[in-house]
Amino acid sequence: MKFDKLLFFAYAILLLTACGSKDKKDTTRSKLPAGQAGQGSPAKQPPISVEVVITKTSLLVAAIEVSGTLLANESTEIHPEVSGKLVQLNVKEGTFVSQGALLAKLYDGDLQAQKRKLEVQLKIAQQTESRQEQLLKIQGISQQEYDLSLLQVHNLNADIDIINEAISKTEIRSPFSGKLGFKNISPGAFITPATIISTVSQVSQLKLQFTVPEKYSSQIKNGQDINFTVDGSAKTNHAHVSATEVFIEENTRSLSVRAIVKSQDPFLIPGAFAKVKIELGKNEKAIMIPTEAVVPQGRKKQIFRFISGKSMVTEITTGVRDSSSIQVLSGLNLGDTVITTGLLFLRPGSDVKILKINRPSP
Repeated sequence: MKFDKLLFFAYAILLLTACGSKDKKDTTRSKLPAGQAGQGSPAKQPPISVEVVITKTSLLVAAIEVSGTLLANESTEIHPEVSGKLVQLNVKEGTFVSQGALLAKLYDGDLQAQKRKLEVQLKIAQQTESRQEQLLKIQGISQQEYDLSLLQVHNLNADIDIINEAISKTEIRSPFSGKLGFKNISPGAFITPATIISTVSQVSQLKLQFTVPEKYSSQIKNGQDINFTVDGSAKTNHAHVSATEVFIEENTRSLSVRAIVKSQDPFLIPGAFAKVKIELGKNEKAIMIPTEAVVPQGRKKQIFRFISGKSMVTEITTGVRDSSSIQVLSGLNLGDTVITTGLLFLRPGSDVKILKINRPSP
């Protein structure tokens, strides 16, 4: 009995010792700082400091700038219709000529000789026809004989018309009123239809040709006013759209446009380079955000919004842009907070804190 009591006391002492050791370990573990309680638990990342803008409406004057070229209203190269020796040249470089003015004359002596021969034959044929007409009235000849003489008169008249047409082709005339360019030949030269005698351009009225990106093609209308400038002049010139091409250029994805120039300026000459500014319209309730806030994702565009201390991804559609801002057409509402910095470090749901609130561009 005495031995059993000793075993009981020994067992009780061991149990109390074990419990005390466990309590001590638990107490020690509970005193460890957060993040070190378990060897495998990672430390929590601090929030990312960012700058933001709060969206609001602003006045947007939508305009684009493109390059263009001035063209003469009408311009053509002067070619002869037939080959021959140039006997007369009336091209005075840089001068104005009226429509139909004689610019050059080819040798036509052989044609004139043929014409004179035909005129003599025609005179004889007409006399013969007149005598046979009188004979026909008294039934001195048959109707068939008279018809043959009349046919001869008509044939000769037709031959003379052909010769006159050939002679007219030896005269090179201005197709319209305009300014002559440089002459490329001299009198006495033998020329062919491939020879360029000179050029004539109607510079009293100019056209402006330019292209606009495909996305703006629907906003270009006939009669629309545009402004442009040329190198060497600070004057702003005016024109209005007269026509647009019927198709989009496949390689450049742009639409060709022509406008009639309304301004008068000595610096406006055909071939001059022009900087064209086109106003597409005004929007008093446009939502504009900084361009650096937009994250391209393939053909899509995204932004990060600040919502309750988190960064949330939102897909948007954009419109007109300028040097610093871009218009948001859908995906944002007034009063949304858009993150503009630290975008490379952000992930959907990242903890963020606002370092600075910037003002959006006006």
